[in-house]
Order: sequence, then C-alpha cells, then structure tokens
Amino acid sequence: MAKKILLVDDSALMRRVLCDIIDSDERFQVVARATNGLEAFDLLSRNQYDAVVLDVNMPKMNGLQLLEELRKFKIPARVMMASTDTREGARTTMDALELGALDFVHKPDSAVDCRVETFREEFLRTLDVVVNSRMPAFESQEKIRESRQTTLRMVDIAKKFSSKTPGTKIVAIASSTGGPKALQSVIPRLPAELDAPVLLVQHMPKGFTASLAERLNELSDIKVKEAAEGDELERGTVYVAMGGQHMNVRTSSAGKYTIHYSDEPNREGVKPCANYMYESLADSRFDRIVCVVMTGMGADGTEGIRNLEAKKTVHVISQDQPTCTVYGMPKAVVNAGLSDQVVPLDQIAQEIILSVGVKG
Repeated sequence: MAKKILLVDDSALMRRVLCDIIDSDERFQVVARATNGLEAFDLLSRNQYDAVVLDVNMPKMNGLQLLEELRKFKIPARVMMASTDTREGARTTMDALELGALDFVHKPDSAVDCRVETFREEFLRTLDVVVNSRMPAFESQEKIRESRQTTLRMVDIAKKFSSKTPGTKIVAIASSTGGPKALQSVIPRLPAELDAPVLLVQHMPKGFTASLAERLNELSDIKVKEAAEGDELERGTVYVAMGGQHMNVRTSSAGKYTIHYSDEPNREGVKPCANYMYESLADSRFDRIVCVVMTGMGADGTEGIRNLEAKKTVHVISQDQPTCTVYGMPKAVVNAGLSDQVVPLDQIAQEIILSVGVKG
C-alpha cells in the first residue's frame, strides 16, 4: 500500500509539480494538500499521514511556525522540508531540523527545474528515508538540565580515573539522518576540558556544515568549529567535516595531527564519508581511538572502522535502535561485530567522557 503524503506549499504550480513527482512512485501517494501552515495544522490535527512535505515561506503560518505548533501540541509528524530556503538559509534549515523536521531537500527556484531527473531522484530518496524514519522525539528542559548535572558528575569521575586512560586519544563521530538534532544531545554535554580532539562527519551538503558547527558551538562549553584545511588538532575541540569534501587526518613526522580535505568520489553515496575519516587514523600515533556511530541511513563507518581496527586500538560506541531516527549506520556496525557498547542517545556523551577522560 502506498504511503500517504501531505504536501504543504503555497504555490499552485509547485504543488502540481511535486504531486506529479510523488505520485510517479508507486511507494507514495499525495492524499492531501495545504497552501499554508494553518491549513496543514488543521489537517494534521484530524488525520494521520506517513510523511509531510513542507515548504518554509508561506502566508498566514510558515513552515517553521507549523513545526513549533506541532511540537507545542505534541502532534507527531514525519516532516521533510522542501524549500528554496534550505540552501540559501542554512540556519533556517538548522531551525527546522531542531524543531523536528527529519530531513530536507533543496527545491529549485523554478518549477521547471524540479522536473530534472537528478532532483526527482534526490527528492524521492529523501522522502523514502523520512517515511521510514522514527517519529521525532523531544527532550524536556527538565531532562536536559538533569543530563547537564550527569555530565558534571562524569567530569568529576573522569578526573579521578583519568590516569587509567593514559596516552593520546581522539574521538571520531559519524552521523547522518537525524544527526543534527541528535548531536545536540551529545556535543553540548561534552566538557571543554575533554582530553581529546573530536572529529565529526555529519552527512550534509556544502554550506550547511558551517551552520551546524555554529549552532553546536552556541550550545556547548566545548569549542566547535567547521574544520578548515590545515587545522592542527587540539584537545577540547570538535572539528565538523565540511560538506562536499572528505575529511582526513594527516600525521606529521613530528607527531602533529592536521586536517586535510580530499576530493575522492562519493563513498557510500555520501561526501563527506566517515569511512575515509576513520581510515586516515590508521597510521596515526593515537593510543586510543573512540569511534561513535549515530543515527543514519546506510552503512557509512562500518568499513572504515573495520580497516582502522586492524591497525589501532579502537573502542566503538553505537547508538541504540530506540533512540535512532534511522537505525542504519549503527545497525551495520553492530551486525559486523564491531561495537563495544550500544547505548541510548542521552548516554553517549558520558561514555565518551569515561573513555577518554578530561584534562587535569
């Protein structure tokens, strides 16, 4: 049976074009349309859909306002953003993902350009991911405050036992669909005095990763930045891979580690790809490498960790199924027998802290 889709867009021409794309695939069927957020809210209050394709700029109630209302009234919906704002307004996209949208696609300015096959393929691939995703979940402010207290306790514990994790350490995180929101439950819980640099590959296009890094930095005590070519790795800093390139770590003869970008083809269908990041650590001198694989479609990370494990001491933390938006990447790592720990999202940060310790 075809999945039921609600399409929300104020342009009659764009609604017709997107309907044609969705209905051209037997997996999906547009069963309702809305011209603004108010109409969509009314429909979502009375009906259930397998996914919502949502524009941002609309009269009466825009896409972001609709997401805020759905969250306020606890109305569950799998939402895919499809708007011209999702490229130029990368921060708008971050807002949408934070408010509960599961993924996004850049909609061309012209309806004619929407008929191009590359857009159609990307649109339907993204819609399929969203339809099969777990409903978004939101942490209460009380739970966030409790987790902050837990982090502080973990820091105290780590200081006492940091001597048990001697040597140089690094953390390498991979995430995809559902990652931007999930990372807000991990990165802000890491202390500024973490005794390791953190590498982060989040599957996002060029331009979006800078906004992701800025948002995480605003929320965190630990420093977060989009990694630049030649950056020298420092403890207590998170380096977010730039979209559209593969992030690697180079090891100098003097034992210094720097960021290097490469332009190899897509791998696992993505760029940046976590496999390259993991494999670039194989010739490093780190005594302990903590790999963290979080929510996401596909299997990125598995091959890279397997190749890395052949040369280095690796500890692998995987996000558990119930807290993943899409249980693909962590599942692949678990099924390959590579995971040392499988933990809920809100416990990942404390396991990182206990694995690498904090600076004294």
